[in-house]
Amino acid sequence: MSGSAARLSAIKAVTDFKPISEPLNFATTASGDLYGSNVFNISVMEKRLPKQVFKSVKKTIEKGEPLDAGVADVVASAMKDWALEKGATHYAHVFYPLTGITAEKHDSFLSPDGKGGAINEFGGTALVQGEPDASSFPSGGIRATFEARGYTAWDVTSPAYILENPNGTTLCIPTAFVSWTGEALDKKTPLLRSMKALNVQALRVLKLFGHKDPGMITATCGPEQEYFLIDRNFIMARPDLINAGRTLFGAPPPKGQEFADQYFGAIPDRVLAYMLDCERELYKLGVPVKTRHNEVAPSQYEIAPIYENANVASDHQQLLMLTLKRVAHKYGMECLMHEKPFAGVNGSGKHLNWSLGNGAVGNLLEPGSTPHANMQFLVFCAAVIRAVHKHATLLRAVVAHAGNDHRLGANEAPPAIISIFLGAQLADVFEQIKKSGEATSSKKAGTLTVGVDTLPPLPKDAGDRNRTSPFAFTGNKFEFRAVGSSQSLSGPLVALNTIVAESLDYIATELETATGGDASKLNAAVQKLLKDITNAHGAVIFNGDGYSEEWHAEAAKRGLPNNKQTIDALPAITDPAVIEMFEKYQVLSKREVESRREIYFEQYVLTISVEARISLEIAKTTIYPAAIRYAGELAGSVTNLKAAGVAADTTVLTKVSGLVSALVEKIAGLEDAVAHLGGGGHGVANPQESAIHCAKSVVPAMVALRGVVDSLEGVVADDHWPLPTYQEMLFIK
Repeated sequence: MSGSAARLSAIKAVTDFKPISEPLNFATTASGDLYGSNVFNISVMEKRLPKQVFKSVKKTIEKGEPLDAGVADVVASAMKDWALEKGATHYAHVFYPLTGITAEKHDSFLSPDGKGGAINEFGGTALVQGEPDASSFPSGGIRATFEARGYTAWDVTSPAYILENPNGTTLCIPTAFVSWTGEALDKKTPLLRSMKALNVQALRVLKLFGHKDPGMITATCGPEQEYFLIDRNFIMARPDLINAGRTLFGAPPPKGQEFADQYFGAIPDRVLAYMLDCERELYKLGVPVKTRHNEVAPSQYEIAPIYENANVASDHQQLLMLTLKRVAHKYGMECLMHEKPFAGVNGSGKHLNWSLGNGAVGNLLEPGSTPHANMQFLVFCAAVIRAVHKHATLLRAVVAHAGNDHRLGANEAPPAIISIFLGAQLADVFEQIKKSGEATSSKKAGTLTVGVDTLPPLPKDAGDRNRTSPFAFTGNKFEFRAVGSSQSLSGPLVALNTIVAESLDYIATELETATGGDASKLNAAVQKLLKDITNAHGAVIFNGDGYSEEWHAEAAKRGLPNNKQTIDALPAITDPAVIEMFEKYQVLSKREVESRREIYFEQYVLTISVEARISLEIAKTTIYPAAIRYAGELAGSVTNLKAAGVAADTTVLTKVSGLVSALVEKIAGLEDAVAHLGGGGHGVANPQESAIHCAKSVVPAMVALRGVVDSLEGVVADDHWPLPTYQEMLFIK
């Protein structure tokens, strides 16, 4: 195979890959025994805590009751002993700043005893509160750079766990992160507040339906994570993948995903070994991963857990992403979670499956076999419909970032228009409600006859699924498909929980007023309410092809917003109605909301600035020299042929020379666009203005430069081309 020396070396390293460690012996410990073995969970606490202390902590976790300050020392002592038995030398307060990453501050258990020795110490104060430096995290104007104090606060509802390392273990304690002024500097604090708001309003509705003591209602979440696995030898030869997580240049390979032969195909041995290792580590941490499979694009895969409390699910999702990345190195691969690491093939999302309920009342979005007669379900479903229609721009805003701009609206992901897919059965039920005020029937699920005698009849759902919908009902939950693969779940969850809480508040108030406490009036009040909501908000329901041009035209007629880019979507975060809602339910203050808008604009600018600088670096120091050398080689050959009296075809030389000239021109255009950001793209004086400049000037200049580079890849001799190609990265495993 031809190619540059660096590329050939990378290909040889990939094909000669040998596992770094011995294969795992899965027969020694059953998965069930591994599950939760490194988690300080309810079961462990019950065994190690005094009965009264355990009951107090359990009430906080399961019923949302305030934490008794007196139990912290007892819990800390038991947690320390458990961690030391597992080899821990340090503990870490784990938190989630507004960068979207997982942050940690590690402290040793050891303290000098004053006699030349040391003792292990870990008290209630150390468990409950930590103090990492907050000055270097984005605060969106909440804190000045010189104001450094920030606090981490123990989240008792998310269990502590042991994180293993070849040289030891660390006790990790999930925490909230707030400023000295008490304002949220993190992703967890608003999520916990939004779950509290959702619980309060859901309980009001359940009370109307006769539930006396239903317990705490929680949002539940089961996110699907898509990702790419690429050999690290290729990654190390691609500065764009190292720095930006995506390829900024790369011509389409002769074969892409058109055969759909990757999708749900047999998992390659090396990848399957990696997946099994990841699952083993995640089981130890109590992460309930369930599904694994090949995704549509070559070298793309998916992992999905089952449902959990949304706060725990969000923490577990961060752990899952860290584990996927960490274990990949063991197998000589890099796990890419960028939404679009490769142009021309499908990108990656993180489908957020959302519902609400608890063990006592079950899943409140479970329609049952006769949804038309299930008033309680219809009310909660209507609350979601109203919430999504009323706050569509907010939902679009919380999934808006530079990575997702490459994905949303393409023929692989939902469009930027936020609509709801209900399926045939529920769409019919709500259509009946819209027309007559009540539904009297539901389409039956039935069975599917395959036509093969040896195969049994299959249960058939009452409605199909719709992969083009950004917000789809999928049986007993809603799937928010627009979330980006690299994102924290927290932002979308905070938005979902809060807008549904607002709708449940509206519904509870309407029904309380209409019934006046008389249960016999509930049925009529619900029918009227459902009809009013369907008439007012039914425009958001769409069961067709979200990719079609006809839908875009129809959505515009319905008045549904279509904010295609991040710069169009983010301003909705500080819409006065959004701020009023967040403040009303005490999820975010006005300052906290405004800070997030500023941070998200700033993150967008920083992302595009980094990509632009890397594009320039590669184009100037790697592509241009390679193209010039090849042009010189061609020119020399032409000269030699002419000297020998042989007619020389200069077509390729002319094309390469023209592309080199265009390359110089496009480099200058991108340099000019970046220069206008100020500070060479390093500073963000006005985040929104800078973001607009990035979207309107820097990104188009990058696209223009890429067009020339990708054209050069198609004509420059293979042994001159310096970067690993798509064909190599995606198909050599």
